[in-house]
This record gives sequence, structure tokens and C-alpha cells, in this order.
Amino acid sequence: MSDLIRLLPDSVANQIAAGEVIQRPASAVKELLENSIDSGATEIKIIIKDAGKTLIQIIDNGCGMSETDARMCFERHATSKIKKVNDLFAIRTMGFRGEALASIAAIAQVELKTKRIEDELATYLVIEGSVVKSQSACSAPNGTSIAIKNLFFNVPARRNFLKSNPIETKHIFDELYRIAIAHPQISFVLYDNNNVRFDLAKANLKQRIANVLSKNYSDKLVPLEQSTDVISISGFIGKPESAKKTRGEQFFFVNNRFIKHPYLNHAVDNAFDELIPEGFHPSYFIFFDINPQKIDINIHPTKTEVNFQDNKVIYNILKSTVKQSLGKFSLTPTIDFNVERSFDYKPPPKDYPVKQPEIKVNPDYNPFDNKPLTERERSNKENWTKLYQNTDNNFSDFPKSQTIETTSSEQQLISKEKENIGSCNNLFQLSNRFILANVESGLMLIDKQLAHERILYDKYFEMLKTQKNISQQELFPQTIEFNPSDAELFVELKDEIKLLGFDINEFGPNTFIVNGVPADLPHENVKDLLEGILENYKKNLIENILDKRINLLRSLAKKISVKHWQTLKKEEMQVLVEELFKCSIPETSPSGKRIIKIISIDELSNIFKEK
Repeated sequence: MSDLIRLLPDSVANQIAAGEVIQRPASAVKELLENSIDSGATEIKIIIKDAGKTLIQIIDNGCGMSETDARMCFERHATSKIKKVNDLFAIRTMGFRGEALASIAAIAQVELKTKRIEDELATYLVIEGSVVKSQSACSAPNGTSIAIKNLFFNVPARRNFLKSNPIETKHIFDELYRIAIAHPQISFVLYDNNNVRFDLAKANLKQRIANVLSKNYSDKLVPLEQSTDVISISGFIGKPESAKKTRGEQFFFVNNRFIKHPYLNHAVDNAFDELIPEGFHPSYFIFFDINPQKIDINIHPTKTEVNFQDNKVIYNILKSTVKQSLGKFSLTPTIDFNVERSFDYKPPPKDYPVKQPEIKVNPDYNPFDNKPLTERERSNKENWTKLYQNTDNNFSDFPKSQTIETTSSEQQLISKEKENIGSCNNLFQLSNRFILANVESGLMLIDKQLAHERILYDKYFEMLKTQKNISQQELFPQTIEFNPSDAELFVELKDEIKLLGFDINEFGPNTFIVNGVPADLPHENVKDLLEGILENYKKNLIENILDKRINLLRSLAKKISVKHWQTLKKEEMQVLVEELFKCSIPETSPSGKRIIKIISIDELSNIFKEK
């Protein structure tokens, strides 16, 4: 029997490695941008076509490469960053594995032009599927230009798994966001199918964040800064009122490298506890500066995951730093933030002896002794009494809406009351959330926001179905601007949005003109409305609601529906209830949550039965 195990050819090994490092066009953009930053570039130009599937080109003014280095950089594990094992624990550069260019060259057609300042001519290299086709001298400016054409041309199965152009373009934008925010001292220009989508001049960090996300974003930011022996923290956090339903605007950087760290996300969320509504997430752009020997960044091919030696310590420092910043800028009640005890912590040396803590117990203590209170105990008791006196105890005993299905008996009760609800005039509001109605079967409770969502969803669903919409033209057309990622998503949804009654046209990069809105739209701020729709749409995508129209209808209904805190007049409640029972499924919201609950007379009687 012949031997079975053999070495893979380099071309096959590189394609396997490419599957770990280069998952989509955005992965290639990330790796090439990191190389440009490591080269000392101060100006970087990105050119993409067909969402990077046809062309990705990165042009920089960095140090360039020699003729030998230009050839060597496409070999596997060829790097200038590491010479010995210990170098892995002192990494401050962006790239270091030496896998990216070899992986890209294995699955694409690559053209490289590179020139050092001291060289007269540049090196021109053409590689296709890991095979060097040609190498020659040429004329080119200082720096490096690398073009990746027809990504995955020799791996058609991988290419077939790529998403639509808008989705792949969004991923490229996301990678550029992370790198551009981390390096505001570098200018970036991105061309998408010959259109300028980004033009970011050199700026400070706050200006760069505003330039990337939104021009008015700087007003929503609060500075963050703290230095300890363990770690230094800086950056910005968003004010509580700018919190969103998705986690898109949450950035951690360790030594200027973007990372994902759910444990630290939890620390920031905890710091914002009780400042933002449930289900919302704060925005933050937080930079950690730490000794490279205290972290391990070599745990994932994309280098977006990091291990810290002192996870729990950093968690507490981060949480305290965010709370301190919120307190300093009067965003949360505070007494004195000049002294933050958690920052005084200094980790003990490795050989520090560990002692078991001692607990002192008073054997003579009797909790039933009615001894007079000390002055401090009396003061604490009075403070707690005042605190509870000032607390609003008007809580509802009813549980929040959950994703549940109504039983057949409940549906029968609801159907029974459907015909009589129009004549029901005795409607009341409970906690500004529920509408209570005295019906024949007992007591009916209606969640008014979910009810309105159902009414609006059915209304706009019918509008999309029949394509009959009434658009009210604006007297003065409004100009609105989105960040590039949201603009790309808006373009993808533009046709469906027009069917709902919006008259919106593109007007330059990331900018749109609103000429008309649906005639009965109860919303004055069109930009806020559209941003809210996109925000809900992105959240629904996370929940795997993939049908564009259903997602859009749910997002619109949720944005413009009456909210729990809004008080309705009796006539408004009457109309809402009547409209609800005209819907096809009045008992369930578009998201599958219960709208109606009927408590029967028997159930009410059982509550007050004597035991």
C-alpha cells in the first residue's frame, strides 16, 4: 500500500491560508491599508470597483520597497516585523504575520508598483495565482501602488458566497471607518466606481470621528482620559441621548489596532446603566495604550481579538473611567469625581505572598438589642428614607410584551369582542402604556404602541402591495446627508422607500434631496425619521429578518408609532382601538409580540376570593 500523506503544493497551501485571512474584499482592503500605515504613509488613496470584486487598488506615499523586498513580500511568512520569538510580545505595528500578500496573490491577479525615495526607478511586478508573470523597472512616484484584480478568480466557489455589492461595499466602509478613526493624522480618499465616497483630510481625533460618521457628531461626544500603571485610556464616549438600538458605533483600539472585546463592551454598558433605555447601546471610541508584553494579539488570523493579562482590572478601570467622564460633564449625578479609588490600584509583583483574608466576628452581637442608634446610623437611615420618599413607585404590575402566541381560547374571546369594540366608550390609560376597556368578557388590556405598530404596518403593507401612495410635496426641499455606510444602505432601499410615498433623489456623495413625504406622515424632522428607519432596519438584520420589504415596513411602523410615554385623548384611544380591530391580526404585533390580553370575569373574581 502506497503512502497517503504528502505535502501540499504552495499554491494550494496559499489558497487554504487565504480562506482564513481573506474572507471577502473588505479583508483585503484591511490588510493592504495596514501595510500602508506601517510604511509611514501620510496620504492613502483607495479605489474599488464592483464592491472590490473587480478591483481593489491602494496607493500610498510610504517608504516603498526595494526590488528584492517587492518580490519577497509575496512569500508566505515573509515579514520585516519579526526576527525572533520574543518579538511577538513587543508588537506595535499593524501587520506582522507575513500572510496577507501571499494569501491575496494566491486568489487574485496582482499588480505592484513600488519605489523608495533613494531609487531612481520603481519596481513593477505582476502576479497571478501565486505565479510571478513578470518583473520589470518602471517610472512611478515614491511609495507603493498595489492593484488586486478579480478577487477569487480561481476559486469560483468562494466568489459565489460573496454577498451583493451594497453589502460588500458596506463591509469595506466599516474597515475604513476603523482604520481612519485610529489614524486621524493620515488622509484617506476612497473612490467607489469612480465616485468619491470618502475624502478625509488630516485632523484631530474628534474632527475625524465627525468627518467619518456625521458633521454634527462632535456635539454628541464627551472626552475620556485616564492613566494608570496598568493601562492608559483615552478617546470619546457618546452622550446618553445619542444611544442607538444597534452596536455599530462602538470602537475599541489597543495600541491603535481595532479590536472586538465583549467583556469590555459589558464594562461600558454597565457604566451607562440607568442612563439609557433598555435595548439601546452607547457610542464610544476608546483607545487603550498598554505594554505589548501584557497582551496577546496573535490569537486570530484577522488580529481583531486580544487577550489581556489583567482582564478584570482593566474592566474595572474602564468602567470607572467612563463613569468619571459622565460625572464630570454632568451627565449623571455625582458628588466628587476628583478621587476615584479604583485608579489607585497597583498590581502586586508576581512573587507577592498571598494571605487568606481574616473575618472578625463579634460573638456578643445580638441583632434584637434595641440599642440607641449612633449619629452615623441615624443619618444613614434618614437618607434612605428621603431617597425612597422621592422615588416614583408608580410601577405597573403587568409584564413587558414578550414574543408569545395567543391561545385559541384567547383568540375566541378577542374575536367575540371584535364586533362590539366600536361601541365601547369607557376607555382608560394605565401608566401611559396600556389602554383598558371594560368589555363583556371582562377587562381588556391593549399595548397602545404595539397596537399602533400593527395598524401602520398593515396600512403601509397595503400601500406597497397596491403601489398606491400619496406623496405630499415639500414647499422647500430638504437636503439630508448620511454617513457612507448608511448612504449605501439607503440607496439599496430607495425603490421600496419611494413606494411608501417618499420622493427622494440622490444629490452628490452621501447626500439626498427630499422633495416629498407620505401625505399623512406624523413626523416633522425627515432626517431624524429616515435615520430612525435605517437604525431599526439594521437591528432587524441582526435578528435575521432578511426580506427587505418586511424589514422596511416594520422599521417604519416602529419609528412613527405612538410611544408609551405619549398621552392619548379619549377620542384618539377610541380611533386607535377601532383601527386595531380592523387589522388582519389585531392580537399580534408585526414583531410577533402580544398586543391584547383579556382578563375574564372569572379570573378577576379568583383574585379576590377568600382563602
